Amino acid sequence: MNKQKGFSLIELLIVVAIILIIAAIAIPNLMRSRMAANESSAVGSVRTVNTAMVTYAAQFPDTGYAATLDALGGQAATCAPPAVATLAAACLIDQSLSVAPYQKSGYTFTAAGAKVNSNVNNVYTVTAVPQGVGSTGNRSFYSDQSGVIRYNLNGSAAPTVNSSPLQ
Repeated sequence: MNKQKGFSLIELLIVVAIILIIAAIAIPNLMRSRMAANESSAVGSVRTVNTAMVTYAAQFPDTGYAATLDALGGQAATCAPPAVATLAAACLIDQSLSVAPYQKSGYTFTAAGAKVNSNVNNVYTVTAVPQGVGSTGNRSFYSDQSGVIRYNLNGSAAPTVNSSPLQ
């Protein structure tokens, strides 16, 4: 009798079934890890914008906080050395945050300075909202001139000053 070399159909089906079982276990964990990484990146970006707002206010005391994210950053050509910081392009944050559509790591960012009983922008808000709730992130984030970062578990709604602070 001839002895054939190779795998039988049953053996191949068993291997494919094992691979599918492993994939079914690993893929949800990968998605959760990816969302956690996106949320961590969003928190880091909100901290960066907080720092940039304080720096901007120190550089331009007659203006106060920046009115927009555009003012905190600038185009690559504008911020190339020997760039000089201006009111419209302070070159304090990366282009990924300071140039429309203000998106980074699955989150959309907004920031605005405002005048409240003052002639300079003495308050500001920063928000980070996931582009796809449940796929790019679950929580949205908020911060203001207090520097406290707050979150909302309902990622589709921007958090407010009354939301829970990060620990």
